[in-house]
Amino acid sequence: MKKTRDFCTTLSLIAMLLASHATTVLAQSRRAVPATMTVPRSSTAKPGDEGKKVHTNVRFLRINGTPQTSGPPFPGYFYETPASIACIYNLQHRVAGCNPNVVTANPSGGSRAIAIVDAYDYSAAAADLATFDAQFGIATPSFTVVYAPFGGTTPGSCTGPATQPVSGAGSGWDIEAALDTQWSHAMAPSATLYLVEAQSDFDPDMYCAVSVASALVAEAGGGEVSMSWGEGEYPGETAFDSVLTTPKVVYFASAGDSPGPIYPSVSPNVVSAGGTSLSTNANTGTFEFENTWQDAGGGASAFESRPRYQNSVAYLVGTQRGTPDVAFDANPYTGVWVFNSTFVGFPAWFIVGGTSVSSPNWAGIVNTAGGFSASSSAELTRMYSRGSLGFTDIVYGTCGVYIGDLAFVGWDFCTGLGSPKTYAGK
Repeated sequence: MKKTRDFCTTLSLIAMLLASHATTVLAQSRRAVPATMTVPRSSTAKPGDEGKKVHTNVRFLRINGTPQTSGPPFPGYFYETPASIACIYNLQHRVAGCNPNVVTANPSGGSRAIAIVDAYDYSAAAADLATFDAQFGIATPSFTVVYAPFGGTTPGSCTGPATQPVSGAGSGWDIEAALDTQWSHAMAPSATLYLVEAQSDFDPDMYCAVSVASALVAEAGGGEVSMSWGEGEYPGETAFDSVLTTPKVVYFASAGDSPGPIYPSVSPNVVSAGGTSLSTNANTGTFEFENTWQDAGGGASAFESRPRYQNSVAYLVGTQRGTPDVAFDANPYTGVWVFNSTFVGFPAWFIVGGTSVSSPNWAGIVNTAGGFSASSSAELTRMYSRGSLGFTDIVYGTCGVYIGDLAFVGWDFCTGLGSPKTYAGK
């Protein structure tokens, strides 16, 4: 079931934006967007992968040149920094415009633990995180890389010793791990951070790594596990739901970068993190408004039943689990800065998008909010029961198969409850 947007309001907003652009004095020249968008092989889902192996949800651009030593690596562009994200989402005192080249107040806080789960070895994880932190003035973390064993024959089980996985350099998994560690830390700089490396991107190894990550977070007194990866839905997926139930752990997963739901995002035991776009004035760098990202995943599950916390949106999802629950900037053309020294064989800055941006950022924001729910279900019950408190409801844009879904007031298949607005309700 779908609602119709208020098109008069939409036309008024468009007119306002056009007027703003028409009357803006060129405070600085427009910087051309880097021409080449890269979708790494780790983010390319192949037919038949469902129920066998997962993929990342990243796309990125790269800028050549010599970066400056602090703030945005290359000035004049308006891609997002930790400080500009904190400004836009009211995680710090709001500064007019939230221009990434102007704002400097990063998020602060965080405690207990966040565990990132990714595949293969990212040997430069600690060094690249240190470079990112130095660039943006973020405190040094308590950070540990943990190797997971090979996966066992039952969901979430492990077998054999925890040996160092083969390198993921140049595959896209290294960009994924860089994004996940750097931005979860940026959102919760005082939390203990773990990167748990699975032996491969096949399901048994990934869910063994999830079990390892869950144990680490539980031992730290609670926190979050972020899974920025996923795979198309398949009949046997519900067998893995039990892996995502460790007490004191809240699980986050990216909703995907194409229409429709993916697993584990669609599990009822996971906070599904979808994507938005941040519209910025190309002349002044002023943040204007947030709308949908048309490539973001979401939809009603084919195999997961509607959980109790979604009873309030049953008129939309029917009897099935609907995703996403929440959203975050994921459009690569409004992406975030990430540092990586392995993908192209030398140190470089990337502008990264995809819903892989959403999951670690939401994990960090919820960690800093400090509620530390006993489970994902408890966290989601809190979110859905608080309504609009703590969320910016995204009411403009479209998404879905044939771009057939609309964003509108309240929960929708494009952006769920909305994007973060302060730490309330989390």
